[in-house]
Amino acid sequence: MSMNGTRRVVVTGLGLVTPFGVGAPHTWLNLTAGRVATRAIEDERYKKIPCRVAAFVPRGTEEGELNLSSHFSATELRTLTPSICYALIAAKEAIHDAKLNVDDENISENTGVAIGMGMVDIEDIINTGHKFSQQYSKISPYFIPRILLNMAAGHVSMTYKLRGPNHCVTTACATGAHAIGDAFRFIKNSDANVMVCGGTEASISPIGIAGFCRLRALATKFNDRPEKASRPFDIAREGFVMGEGAGILVLEELEHAKDRGANIYGEILGYGLAGDAFHITSPVEDGRGAMKAMRQAMREAGVNREEVKYINAHATSTPLGDAIEVQAIKKVFEDHSNELHVSSTKGAIGHLQGAAGAVEAIFAILACHAGYIPPTANLEEPSPELDLDFVPRLAKAWLQTSDRRVALSNSFGFGGTNASLCVASYD
Repeated sequence: MSMNGTRRVVVTGLGLVTPFGVGAPHTWLNLTAGRVATRAIEDERYKKIPCRVAAFVPRGTEEGELNLSSHFSATELRTLTPSICYALIAAKEAIHDAKLNVDDENISENTGVAIGMGMVDIEDIINTGHKFSQQYSKISPYFIPRILLNMAAGHVSMTYKLRGPNHCVTTACATGAHAIGDAFRFIKNSDANVMVCGGTEASISPIGIAGFCRLRALATKFNDRPEKASRPFDIAREGFVMGEGAGILVLEELEHAKDRGANIYGEILGYGLAGDAFHITSPVEDGRGAMKAMRQAMREAGVNREEVKYINAHATSTPLGDAIEVQAIKKVFEDHSNELHVSSTKGAIGHLQGAAGAVEAIFAILACHAGYIPPTANLEEPSPELDLDFVPRLAKAWLQTSDRRVALSNSFGFGGTNASLCVASYD
């Protein structure tokens, strides 16, 4: 607890399942090395859909690849969807990384879960509908629990006997960031001492890709060059690439973390959220929702704009969204905009939707912790009006003279929902 009585919230554990593979160190090394995880969809079921590029979690038995049968029994897999599996695997890594003794009754009683999901796997529902058309008894008794959005949080809570808040957020592509922000507030308000939080998503399917294509949201001109399809801020950007995965963090009250000798990656300083009140899919043209979220996050953090040196942008590689976010950043930071590093890691891993905000917050925290800024992949020629330092293609060292590194991580979603997290290296 700080001198003014406010409970400080630090990050003590990280877990990632991404299109680069399983494990936070594995993903971070690939990301900062400038690699790209988007690839062609070979499945014949997609052949009539304009977009045939996605960012799947790699399956197999090699290093970093995911083999679900090594994590779960056949019986368990009948009750779990891929998105729940991703959350459980990332949560296991984060809890182990934090060296959190969940068998300690006091810890389990005061540790909560806040894990969100953007949407369920639509194909799971369609397949169940086909079974129902054949015979009622073919419907799995696990069907409803599989499609409930809060079941990732529920399974993590039950697996580790965590009896603090059991919370689920679903705010489209801002889900992961809102889940972390809510968990941060739970700890600040003494509802818990520890929170396992983040987002998960596994909704790539023919119907999912087709639906986003009908919205004209996806990249369709790079089917023959899938590694080039996601290109935030670039003049040739034309839509996002669907991705999947999970990002889970262990957040902890500072004194609680210090008392048990935990390793501290960084600190959550502030959380801002706002609504556009404008359109179901398009951001408001003047960026007011994004601006309000960033300002609120910095205000709660107690930092001025000159202290922020890096922004992990939401930028999904859409012509409109990227431009509006850049203009919002320039309005908030004014002359200091020229001193900012702004990158979108979606160029490398696509858009993980409900998991994106959590995965990208982890990237921002690691950037603060390691002093290394991840790049914007595929940025070959920025649009003329987009003139910030977007860290194109190659990671760069974060040169810093002050005691701590401070960053923002932005996430915006359909329905006009906006979230911004202010994070920092631990001082």
